[in-house]
Amino acid sequence: MIKRPRPKLTFFHGMVSCAPIMLELFELVRRVAQTNASILIRGETGTGKELVAQAAHELSQRNRAPFMAVNCATLTSELLASELFGHVRGAFTGAVRDRQGLFARADGGTLFLDEVAEIEPEIQARLLRVLQEKTFVPLGATEAVSVDVRIFSATHKALRREVEQGRFRADLMYRIRVVPIFLPPLRDREGDVEALAWHFLDELNRDGGRQVQSFTAGAMKALLSHDYPGNVRELRNVLEYAFAVGQGPEISLGELTPELRGEGPPPELGAKTSDTAVTREKARILDALDATGGKKAQAAARLGMSRSTLWRKMREHALS
Repeated sequence: MIKRPRPKLTFFHGMVSCAPIMLELFELVRRVAQTNASILIRGETGTGKELVAQAAHELSQRNRAPFMAVNCATLTSELLASELFGHVRGAFTGAVRDRQGLFARADGGTLFLDEVAEIEPEIQARLLRVLQEKTFVPLGATEAVSVDVRIFSATHKALRREVEQGRFRADLMYRIRVVPIFLPPLRDREGDVEALAWHFLDELNRDGGRQVQSFTAGAMKALLSHDYPGNVRELRNVLEYAFAVGQGPEISLGELTPELRGEGPPPELGAKTSDTAVTREKARILDALDATGGKKAQAAARLGMSRSTLWRKMREHALS
């Protein structure tokens, strides 16, 4: 069992951090929120781009009006146009009644366009008109509607590169990228992996069921060594997995996801029983070595096997 550190955590509109780089970002969001400037949030998957957008809205003078959000990558061009601008009855097959779009529903507030780089050129042109003229025409309608909406956007892509390659309009980029905010990946947030691991542990304990007091040294070492391509979302998922599959008051190395144990992904559906058994045996050996601080004799005793058998199995599983 390792001792719990006590870093000074800052809670900021659903985000938690002790990293200096994140505290600077929180202050930037506070300042930018007081303006009407459009914000483009850049960051990897799972870094919390929508949380930043929501924080900026809540801290702005528009916080009494709606905050609306849409993931532009999940909709076809026609559906996205309908979602953003609305439509009138008969505008297309299946349009059986008038429908307000997000621009109309967000009037006076904020509209968050996630994965904005995925918008098709036709919709980019219509979006530019809204930003320039503060008006839009619903699909199938003839009269323009006036709106006052602040735009926040997010993407994991470099918009300048998208412009250079002809996939994104330069004039639209300049409209939505007035203030760029870059969200650092979890691996660059000093001290946050350990701090967030304990924070999520507390949250999961409050959910009931298994109660965990600490991590083994091996488990914490694996948590700290991982790159987290899925960032904060991945770390949270790792701990939820450990809570679900494990038992007892400690999270051990064998209870972490295969990626953190240095293995490939779990066996797919239909995998041979022997493959699953090998994975489980490897996890049991890792747990025993973790619990004994790497002492082979003690680990073998915990596993109920001889030391020579443990050495052989470690070689079979490529465990150092």
